[in-house]
Amino acid sequence: MSYSPHAAATQLASALRGFDHLFANEISSAKKVFASETDPFHLVGAGCLCFLEASLGLETSKMSEATRLLALAEAGSRAALKTAAKSKSRASAAFPPGLEYEIANADTVVLLGITHALSESYMGYLQCIYAMNSAHGKFSKLYKTVFPNGLDSHTTPSITPFSWTPSVTPSPAVSPAITPKTSSSNLSLETSAFTSNSNKPAHPAVKPSLSFFNIAGRWGSGSSSLASSSTSSLSPPTPNGALSVVEAGNPEEIQNLKNLIIAGTAFGFGLFNLVFSLLPKKAQSVAGLFGFAHSRRLALQALAVSAEYAAEGTKDLRPSADEARIIREYEGVVRGIEARYPKGALWILNRAKILRMTYDSESAIRVLKGGLEETRKDAEGEHSEGFKQADTLLVFELAWIYLSQRHYVESAEAFIKLTELNSWSHGTYYFIAAGCHISLAHSDEVSPDEKEKYLNQAQRLLDAIPNLLDKRKMGGKELPTEVLIKKRLAFYKEKQKRRGGDEAKFAECIRISPADELGIFWNTHNRISPSIAEAHIKDWSVLSPPVGIDSPYMARPPPTTTPDLDTPDELALRLLLLGIAHRSIGCVGIRIKNSPASTEPASSSSSYIDTSGAAPESIVESTSSLSLFEELTPYADNASACLRASRELLFAAHAFQSSIKVSTWIGGLAMFELAVLDLKEVEVEENNEKNGNSINPGLSADMKNRWKKALESARIKLDAAMALAPNSVDLSSRLDSRVVMLRDEIGMKAEMLGFTA
Repeated sequence: MSYSPHAAATQLASALRGFDHLFANEISSAKKVFASETDPFHLVGAGCLCFLEASLGLETSKMSEATRLLALAEAGSRAALKTAAKSKSRASAAFPPGLEYEIANADTVVLLGITHALSESYMGYLQCIYAMNSAHGKFSKLYKTVFPNGLDSHTTPSITPFSWTPSVTPSPAVSPAITPKTSSSNLSLETSAFTSNSNKPAHPAVKPSLSFFNIAGRWGSGSSSLASSSTSSLSPPTPNGALSVVEAGNPEEIQNLKNLIIAGTAFGFGLFNLVFSLLPKKAQSVAGLFGFAHSRRLALQALAVSAEYAAEGTKDLRPSADEARIIREYEGVVRGIEARYPKGALWILNRAKILRMTYDSESAIRVLKGGLEETRKDAEGEHSEGFKQADTLLVFELAWIYLSQRHYVESAEAFIKLTELNSWSHGTYYFIAAGCHISLAHSDEVSPDEKEKYLNQAQRLLDAIPNLLDKRKMGGKELPTEVLIKKRLAFYKEKQKRRGGDEAKFAECIRISPADELGIFWNTHNRISPSIAEAHIKDWSVLSPPVGIDSPYMARPPPTTTPDLDTPDELALRLLLLGIAHRSIGCVGIRIKNSPASTEPASSSSSYIDTSGAAPESIVESTSSLSLFEELTPYADNASACLRASRELLFAAHAFQSSIKVSTWIGGLAMFELAVLDLKEVEVEENNEKNGNSINPGLSADMKNRWKKALESARIKLDAAMALAPNSVDLSSRLDSRVVMLRDEIGMKAEMLGFTA
């Protein structure tokens, strides 16, 4: 069959209806639409849907099916591209015929690679790299074709246009597919649609549908499309106006194809870069053999152009060096999309993530509970539909937020609920839930009878874990978390036996919650309030023997002949947790505005370094500045003492490394947290300097010098962290990825300050 732009546009329009159903949680309807045709766009739709189910649910069966469907989509789009290449017919004189198929093909290859990487194993990462190798050349060509002069002139779907540009031009030695030229592009996105003078977007003449690749094409309320903000995009050809050169035809069809070309290229290119930026260092070094490099800043910029941000997909990764702008971008995307799909679980989830990013966890809880209630009502309806995997992610997010807020009963219930919703590691869910019950058992507020009840509940959960892990092993390989859990169970049993207790009741000897331990890997303690950090410090420091490091919030354990913690593993773990909690209080000054009477929302900084170059502002105004000021101010006086204590505690945790028998990951994590502390300390100093100098708020020479020393110190500590995290160390790939991201932030901060590499 010959290539026809009209046929391609018709197929795309049909497939877009499937994406409309997908984003509205109407999965059954979406599947019916995608199954109704066998053209590349419908195949890609079916593959994307299954990819989302697999990536959100982390279910082995779904991953296999996603791989199969994406492979079909890749083959179908490749065949359509070959047919189109022989045709002289085209939808736009600016682009070769069939470019829309080439983009669909390249994006599909990226999704295939990500599916392999979801295993979090180095073999999966290598399979990911193998898949990406075929996409490398595609995106190099696509980027040069669609964005011949780079991305910097393109606005992004935020409250304010994207304006930050690097102070150092990227090296020309880097492949254009990874780091293209940064000069102004003549491939304009009509920046007038979003200007600094107005937050109200222009209304386009054509409103194409929202899709996985075309998500930037419509914001739900009729805002700017990628290709146009007015009918002028369909004007006669001009020599340099790539988007204005079109053949006569149905304007909406042409608009849809253009949006696919622009947004699809930006999406795939950004995702391609982001995937490489998030791979562990060992996998990146293999990628280097293929000539790959990456730019996470450019990846996020490209994803912003396609309005497909993926920033908090995991709880422990924070791909943000300029949080204030990222939150505005993120909020701008989510607000528009959720207006069109108010019941879509993906947008409810991201609304909650934004709230948590701005330290409003209680509001995030309300949003998630409200979304789950809507899902429940829909499921009880006559024509019930839903997105089970996305709904499961709401429960997963809710469980972790409950834990971060010390809502242990609710957290345990949520993690157990997850075992009914997906087939991912039930042993991990049980382990965390058991930890919640242990925390409850050791609370000052429970009676002896309640303590026994909670310990018994914890024991029942812990006793069930070995069978859960064995069942999973029969169906697939062990996950990194499951390997760690098996070691911890053996550790607890050995401790109980050594102390002369009943081995069948080994939960009695656990004094540091397993939930708090795993929470380190999911970065749960990064966004806790000072009051919650203080409560944690009391709980951990009251355990015997005494910590030996003083701070304003440390408690003194009562005298005892049988210490609560009697191994280097436990002592090091406590020091690590205490170090993180003290740093949280020590950084409280960053969140306090200079004036308590300010009507602006309080700033927040979740990235490890604030590289915004200006005072950040939160997009979520659920908490007034005055109330936040009143909450944080009592802790500000002790901030310096807490930062000092944090450093001593983290170094002390690292000092135990040679004595640790089981938790060999602690030394590497301690060095990583020390690197973060180096950077946060200078950020606090910079914040204090700015607040004390309203006349000349610029960065002083002394402060720039302090930043230079801190960046170098952090780099050295990250090298030390990786040296302590070989493949044999539990969850080393998670630490590896976090180190890679922090290195990127360090590089961006150094670039902004004008430091050479």
